[in-house]
Amino acid sequence: MRQPQTAPRFPTARRTRCALRGGVILGATALALTACGSGFDDGPAAGDDAGDFTSGADPLTVLIGSSGDSETAAVEDAVAAWSEESGLEASVQIANDLTQQLSQGFASGDPADLFYLSTDAIAGYAANGSLQPYGDHLENRDDFYPSLVENFTVEDQFHCAPKDFSTLALIINDTLWSDAGLTDDDVPATWEELAGVAEQLTTEDQVGLTFSPEYQRLGVFMAQAGGALVEDGAAVADSAENVEALEYVQEQLDAGSFAFSSDIGAGWGGEAFGTEDAAMVIEGNWITGALANDFPDLDYTVAELPGGPAGPGTLQFTNCWGMAADSLNQEAALDLVEHLTSTEQQLEFSERFGPMPSVESAAAQWSEENPELTAFLDGAEYAQFPPHQAGAADVIADLNSQLEDLDSADAESLLDSVQANLEPITE
Repeated sequence: MRQPQTAPRFPTARRTRCALRGGVILGATALALTACGSGFDDGPAAGDDAGDFTSGADPLTVLIGSSGDSETAAVEDAVAAWSEESGLEASVQIANDLTQQLSQGFASGDPADLFYLSTDAIAGYAANGSLQPYGDHLENRDDFYPSLVENFTVEDQFHCAPKDFSTLALIINDTLWSDAGLTDDDVPATWEELAGVAEQLTTEDQVGLTFSPEYQRLGVFMAQAGGALVEDGAAVADSAENVEALEYVQEQLDAGSFAFSSDIGAGWGGEAFGTEDAAMVIEGNWITGALANDFPDLDYTVAELPGGPAGPGTLQFTNCWGMAADSLNQEAALDLVEHLTSTEQQLEFSERFGPMPSVESAAAQWSEENPELTAFLDGAEYAQFPPHQAGAADVIADLNSQLEDLDSADAESLLDSVQANLEPITE
């Protein structure tokens, strides 16, 4: 239940970076102390390969795709704090269309220094040389969950730091649930039970369950049916399990107890849930920050998603802090990433807009501070990752355009087209 001034020259920022690593410095050798002795221009830190990173006094730009005001403010505050401490200017840009703006930046040769980068986009950008691989140079490299590191490893290079991660869960409006005569014992554990409570919650004023018309939400039903888009590196989109999953969703859409958020006038599922146009929604951790900011009086419960024919299933998402190969200030960008992915900062991000920290050192405190959100963390045990092969982003974008018309589509034909698109990038 819920309840900028001109920056000083870069050596200042370099000294700050070393100060932030004080715990390491105290126990280090004289060689390591020498590496932190003067400025960025003196060369890379101990353990870095000389010449790998650019450095200078150029201000940094950080491009993000935000889930709402809570996330925007949290990132802006964190970057501003680093900027004040380091003495280097840094600004946050909020993308209207992150994919498009990233592509435009790379094409123009003037990309943001740091940016949100999804798992389905990294392989393509790594292949064309747009990214600076820096993961193995991070001081906190070994603190990240191994599965998250795997998502951002291309050709055996750990490219970028996972900024956080999220799973999808079932979010329930407590008031509407109670008004429908439902209790804690009615929280659905199966598809049949989900369909039943969604029907019971559907009225003239609200739909029982909503979610965005995209694979990034409907994919949970594929997982629950025992399906996936890619398995062991091979395309399996046209499996019988996936057909069963989409046909189940179609049945509930036809019954009127499920509805796409776009079909009930909302920009995303969290908005439809917050305005009480839907009694339940399938969403990720980020919804907590949006609800706290926009609908602070809404009481809700977070539950694990019900299991399907194959048992429980959900999707897990992560983005990394991508670094541009064309950045003129990669040393500073690396320092900023370490600040943004520190245990303390990730716990603050989680408090302000909901994602789970990507570092293992934050797990115990996060669980203690967020007992009402443990369903998200529990789901991580069986969550699937979306495909991240080069070209996967385009395939999923095409799939999403087809899913918008799922209510009138032939599920088998739809998945056949996805299979045809996936096979060339997985062979």
